[in-house]
Amino acid sequence: MEYYVNINGIDVEARFDEECINSIFKPLLLHLAQLNKEKGKRLLVMLAAPPGAGKSTLVSFLESISKDIIPECKVQAIGMDGFHRRQEYLISHSAIVDGEEVSMVDIKGAPITFDIDKLREYIEQALIQPKFSWPVYDRHLHNPVENAITIDSDILLLEGNYLLLDEDGWKDISHWADYTISIKADPKMLRERLIDRKEKSGNTREKAEQFVDYSDMRNVRLCLEHSKKADLELYLKSDGNFEVGVI
Repeated sequence: MEYYVNINGIDVEARFDEECINSIFKPLLLHLAQLNKEKGKRLLVMLAAPPGAGKSTLVSFLESISKDIIPECKVQAIGMDGFHRRQEYLISHSAIVDGEEVSMVDIKGAPITFDIDKLREYIEQALIQPKFSWPVYDRHLHNPVENAITIDSDILLLEGNYLLLDEDGWKDISHWADYTISIKADPKMLRERLIDRKEKSGNTREKAEQFVDYSDMRNVRLCLEHSKKADLELYLKSDGNFEVGVI
């Protein structure tokens, strides 16, 4: 199935084969509908994956096909990228990387460049408020857009790099989740996907490679090596489809 969507200001084209849909996505959505019925209120699902693994596209696709598979439940996809600190903050603040002081804007996407306290507050409110506003990130503006989405669903699919990160400041985030999903992938494949995405954001190939190798790949390794196990673990194949439990 061909799938076209705009993610954070960038047009994305993906293709999911019928075997993947029928063997993974359909059973997953049916299971989430059952969990939602048992819970009796909004269900929070967290999907964690390294940069470039297609997590935003996947939760958007799950939201789309859920309308036919579990029409009794409203499924809504959201991300944690709206909790990037603003560009002006990153430019004016620094962090220590490998013993050297660097501008935060040069490591944008690292855990320290997110406002984790705001993320916690919003997750808590999204679980108790019938309707609640949520920010998104725009890659062309290079900043979050506040109040971009109104949460009013039965099942909330929250994706992000560090939702299962087993490190101080992040390890408690997944405690709010009713169900967790993780994606693993070949780092070399992720590098190529990240460079392509960076170019589409308006960068030259050279600048895209420099940023990905200096910043993004560090975050890829962090996610792959220091994340907690999930209820469902997926592996991203080279064709953009998934397998279950292959790590």
